[in-house]
Amino acid sequence: MLKLIKNGEVYSPDYLGKKDILITGNKIGYIADNIEVPKDFAPVEVIDAEGKIVVPGFIDSHVHICGGGGEGSFKTRTPEIQLTDITTGGVTTVIGVLGTDGTTRTMTNLLAKARGLEEEGISTYVLTGSYQIPVRTITGNIQDDIILIDKIIGVGEIALSDHRSSEPTVEDVSKLAAQARVGGILSGKAGIVNIHMGDSKKMLDILFNIVENTEIPISQFIPTHMNRNPYLFEEGIKYAKIGGYVDFTTSTTEKFLEEGEVKCSKALKRMLQNGVSKENITFTSDGQGSLPDFDENGNYIGLQVGKVTSLYEAVRDAIVEEDIPVETAIRVITSNPANIYKLNTKGYIRENMDADIVLLNKDSLEIDTVIAMGKVMVDRGEVKVKGTFEK
Repeated sequence: MLKLIKNGEVYSPDYLGKKDILITGNKIGYIADNIEVPKDFAPVEVIDAEGKIVVPGFIDSHVHICGGGGEGSFKTRTPEIQLTDITTGGVTTVIGVLGTDGTTRTMTNLLAKARGLEEEGISTYVLTGSYQIPVRTITGNIQDDIILIDKIIGVGEIALSDHRSSEPTVEDVSKLAAQARVGGILSGKAGIVNIHMGDSKKMLDILFNIVENTEIPISQFIPTHMNRNPYLFEEGIKYAKIGGYVDFTTSTTEKFLEEGEVKCSKALKRMLQNGVSKENITFTSDGQGSLPDFDENGNYIGLQVGKVTSLYEAVRDAIVEEDIPVETAIRVITSNPANIYKLNTKGYIRENMDADIVLLNKDSLEIDTVIAMGKVMVDRGEVKVKGTFEK
């Protein structure tokens, strides 16, 4: 059945004004000021978007889809994510990653979970590896993983400046990035290296060194958790102003914010005020990963679980609380990750792109309807499609 979204104000993410959008199968077929489909042509499901803002489906490019954590022993391993944990947050595309635990969470587990979520209705990709170097792969080689396995588009998350890292050297990270880069070149993928940043005062030293002393471009890396403390955030401004990408984590706790974590909405505003390109900033949720709390000696004292739903909440805060224009704010979860990770059919509302679309109530900016690959997953706030094991 064809779907016709009528009378919505469309942000592609650039503002297009009031437009109608015709969805044909899993693609955006046609966009125009007014579309009328003859009733005898084919069955058409009309979605009235009057009073709604229409934006691209959200991309969450850092999600622990098969669970994460474990910093407090086996009982603190977080469970696998469920479909509606994702779709109720307006997310239609996820990139799955491993984290601290690359032993009981495996690459084959990650890849299988990604394929399962895609069977349930959303788009998925994964990164090979985990915190530690040498990284965990499927084929035994980073470059081969990226070239030969369709869903693997890069490497990560690799831990730097963190007491849980494998203490990699500049040479270690350089060789890893070189493999990822060549793998991406040969397969038409991004080959991005996702870097987990910890609290160490070494901060981005290794990445600055690589950029200054090797042929690997700064665009090969995307350091995440860059809002975790004030000094790392300030370092991130310098890094982004020379062309680097920076990613802010939306899942947080009141304690983390009280201790100096920079709220994502404020981080976005301050980056823009400091002259950072709006195209070099992304938000990710760290969904289903653990948010572990450690004392000053590095001892575990508790954790919470990241939520994918925090992704759009942070963007909404940027619009409502920080007066950032809608078309700028939504880039950090739509076109920017699509461009960085070379997801060429994602992140925009354009003809022939994937039909991943979110309708927002114009007055409240709350999520109303979520469409993934042409299928309505959430309709006026009501979940229409649940995961296989969801009640």
